[in-house]
Amino acid sequence: MSLQTPTPATTTGLRRLITGGLLRYGLILALIAVFAAFSAATPTFLTLANLQSILVNNFTLLVIVSIAMTFAVASGGIDLSVGTAMDFASFAFVSLVLAGQPVAIAAIAGLAAGAFVGAFNAFLISGIGVSPFLATLGTLFIGRSVQQLLTNGGNPVYLPPNGVPEAFRFLGHGAIGGFPTPLAIAIVVIAAVAVVFARTRFGRVILSIGIQPGVVRYSGIAAPAHVAVTFILVGLIAAIAGLILTATVTTYIPSSGNAFLLNAIGATFIGTTLSPLGRPNVAGTVLGALLLGIVANGLLLTDLNFYWQQVGTGTLIFAVLALSFINRKAAGSV
Repeated sequence: MSLQTPTPATTTGLRRLITGGLLRYGLILALIAVFAAFSAATPTFLTLANLQSILVNNFTLLVIVSIAMTFAVASGGIDLSVGTAMDFASFAFVSLVLAGQPVAIAAIAGLAAGAFVGAFNAFLISGIGVSPFLATLGTLFIGRSVQQLLTNGGNPVYLPPNGVPEAFRFLGHGAIGGFPTPLAIAIVVIAAVAVVFARTRFGRVILSIGIQPGVVRYSGIAAPAHVAVTFILVGLIAAIAGLILTATVTTYIPSSGNAFLLNAIGATFIGTTLSPLGRPNVAGTVLGALLLGIVANGLLLTDLNFYWQQVGTGTLIFAVLALSFINRKAAGSV
C-alpha cells in the first residue's frame, strides 16, 4: 500500500488549522513570553517576594474589577463607572470605621454603596433605556463630582495609625489558609462568577443577551430585568475591590478607583481572545489581568519611564487583540 501525497487543499487546510490554533491561544503564549522575557531581563523578577507582589499588588484588585467588567460586557454593554462604585464603597467604609462603627457594619455599608451605583446604572439602562456607555459615563462624571463635594474638594480621608481596627487590618494585610486575604477574596469572586456563567440560568441568559438580544426578547425572557441585576452585581463586585483597596492603604482617596478602569477594560477584551467566538469569559479575563499585572511589575523593575510603560502596555493589548482578529478571520475562512 503506497502513501498518498497530501493535496494542496489538504496542506492549506492543515496549515490554517495549526495557525488558527496557535492564534487562539495567543494570550497564553503572550503570557509565557512576557514572563520569560522579564525573568531574563531583571534578576529580581523571579524572586518569591516579587512574584507574591505581582499577585497581591498588581493582580488582585485588577482581576476583581475586571471580573465586574466582564459581567457588563457579557450582557452586551460596558460599565465606565466601576471606579465610581469602588470609590463610593471606599468612602462609606472608611467614614463609618472612622466614626467608630464595627468593621462588619462599615463593610456592609460599603458594599451597599457600590450596589447603589450599580442600581443607578440599572435604572438608567433598563428603566429609561439609556445606552450602557452613556449611562455609566454619566454616572462616572456625577460620581466624581459627588466625591469632590463630600471631601471638600478632594481631600483624602485617613484612618489614624493607632485607630485601625484589627478586622480592618486583616482585610488588607491578613492571610486565610496561607493566602493573603485580598488574594483569597479574589479567588472566591472568580470562582463564584465562573459558576454563575457556567451553571446558572441567569448566567446563560446574560451571555445570550450579549450575543442575540433580539432572540432573547422575543423568547419571552425579561431581558431588561436581567440586565438591571447584572449592573447591580457589577457595582457590588467593584465595591469588594474598593473595600480591599481601602483596607490596604487605610485611606480613602477620591476618584482613586478610576485608575483601574482602562486596565479592567483591557483585561476583559484581552480575555475574549481565549474564546473561539470572541466572547467575554472568566478564564480569559483572569489571564488578561495576570498578563497586565506581570507587564506592570516587569516594566517597573526595568526602571523604564512611566510614560513608556503605558506605551508598552498599550502595544501589548493591541498585539493580543490583533491576533484575536486574525484568528477569527482565519477560522471563518477554513
